[in-house]
Amino acid sequence: MAFDGIVIAGLVHELNQTILNTKISKIAQPETDELLLTCKGAKGQFRVAISANASLPFLYLTDTNKPSPITAPTFCMVLRKHIANGRIIKISQPHMERIIHIDIEHLDEMGDLCHKTLVVELMGKHSNIIFCNDDGTIIDSIKHVSSAVSSLREVLPGKPYFIPATQEDKFNAINMSAEQIYEAIAGKPKSVCKAIYTTFTGVSPLIASEIAFRSGIDSDQPLAACTEDEIHHIANNIAWFFDDIKNYRFQPVIVRKEKKPVEFSAVSLTMYQDYDIEEMDSISRMLEVFYSERNVYSRIHQKSADLRRIITTALERNEKKYQLQLKQQKDAEKREKYKLYGELINVYGYHLQEGARELVCENFYDENKEIHIPLDPQKTARENSQKYFDKYGKLKRTAEALEVQLKETKDQIDHLESIQNALNIALTADDLVQIKEEMIEYGFIKKNRSGKKIKTKSKPFHYLSSDGYDIYVGKNNYQNDELTFKFATGNDWWFHAKKMPGSHVVVKNKGGEMPDRVFEEAGKLAGYYSSGRESDKIEIDYLQKKNVKKPAGSAPGFVVYYTNYSLTIHPDISDLTLLDD
Repeated sequence: MAFDGIVIAGLVHELNQTILNTKISKIAQPETDELLLTCKGAKGQFRVAISANASLPFLYLTDTNKPSPITAPTFCMVLRKHIANGRIIKISQPHMERIIHIDIEHLDEMGDLCHKTLVVELMGKHSNIIFCNDDGTIIDSIKHVSSAVSSLREVLPGKPYFIPATQEDKFNAINMSAEQIYEAIAGKPKSVCKAIYTTFTGVSPLIASEIAFRSGIDSDQPLAACTEDEIHHIANNIAWFFDDIKNYRFQPVIVRKEKKPVEFSAVSLTMYQDYDIEEMDSISRMLEVFYSERNVYSRIHQKSADLRRIITTALERNEKKYQLQLKQQKDAEKREKYKLYGELINVYGYHLQEGARELVCENFYDENKEIHIPLDPQKTARENSQKYFDKYGKLKRTAEALEVQLKETKDQIDHLESIQNALNIALTADDLVQIKEEMIEYGFIKKNRSGKKIKTKSKPFHYLSSDGYDIYVGKNNYQNDELTFKFATGNDWWFHAKKMPGSHVVVKNKGGEMPDRVFEEAGKLAGYYSSGRESDKIEIDYLQKKNVKKPAGSAPGFVVYYTNYSLTIHPDISDLTLLDD
């Protein structure tokens, strides 16, 4: 995860396309280190979220509004006094640094035109939002930095603003030729990756590794081990890379591994070939999605860790049990052979000599082919025959018992996989409460002493289709049962991923014939909220709710149906609207 100079460059270009020449109509400070600016112009209204949080600094365009405190903080009041209704006249990034300058013109109390600059520094723990006069004097900042905190630079009202000191030997590659880049990196006693990101401003280790990958060079290889031609090739790739940045050829992407967002970048990351890459339509959208998903995933995954461990352990145990039962069932299939041996010994055993070890005879069940039957020389023909009939009887009883046991074990595996899927789609603590209740009820977790059920506010997902139909998605097995058998009516349409754990999806029927697009969108939801959401294609079963039945005594979420339609979809729900009920 790198909020580097490359991302800032893409963001500045995006801001120049949207909020340049707009008026600042509203200034809010929802958090102690966060600003929310509302800008209005010819292209419409835009919100700009800016955070100087030490662990999560950001700046991006957003549609989301946040509640603000009743009494505005001092920094917010200062901004309102000076630049409320001011016009943004310039947005820039100095020297590919992780800094954005937003220049604003406004009228002062006397009606004279004045200029101010809002400086946003996105530098990890040193992040800040600084408000400056046109001569570079600091008017105020969202964080005050005294000499006691930093001996290098004070950030206080009345002090001159200057860019934080960076390494003097760093270059801005955006204005350099391939030969100049070669001369800058050649001879550095570092790895290829480190030589790149310590030489050029705005380049993070992530981007340096990407450039090395595009060059076909191991990023951890010492630069000194590279040939002159290889270093020239690296220099050319750096030049081509920055030519794309200079000409605003950005491709925002989010990299995911097992659904978890792990990286983002303003450029395509070709080195992540085995990961899921999602291309975004803007830098702002990329940042907003990444941070929101990362926060949700981290928080809920941490809270659900114990539940996941219990389910995983139970699944592994039942899957081993199931495989053992299948092996026993396969062994039990030999029972017909033992029955045949017993019958043939009864028919042909009259001429056997005492102590015979084998009976060779014709098998009248198989075109009189010759068959060899092993015998116990210590037993008579009748005793050998009875021995085989006893084996047959034992294996028959085993097979009958295994038929029941296999079904019970498979049902248990299906139940555990459905709970595992519910954990994968849980977004809130309330979602986890219902899942835990189910695990307690079915013995996966011991009951607590109080035995009281915790009230939960968790509800099914509610989507609105492109044609205005309400679509509901159960988050767990309890909600699936509630949705299907208490909420849905007979003519509503019901969807589920075929032969895999997943949510029940219900489309409320308005009467009459539904458009085909509604069926496709409901199918996408059934696929996305199933264990097969990572697949390119998923088969979805759908039918009217009145044809869905629940067997008596079955686990929550388990249903049966005998007549259904099917469709095949790609589980992409990015174009569907999730309502906040």
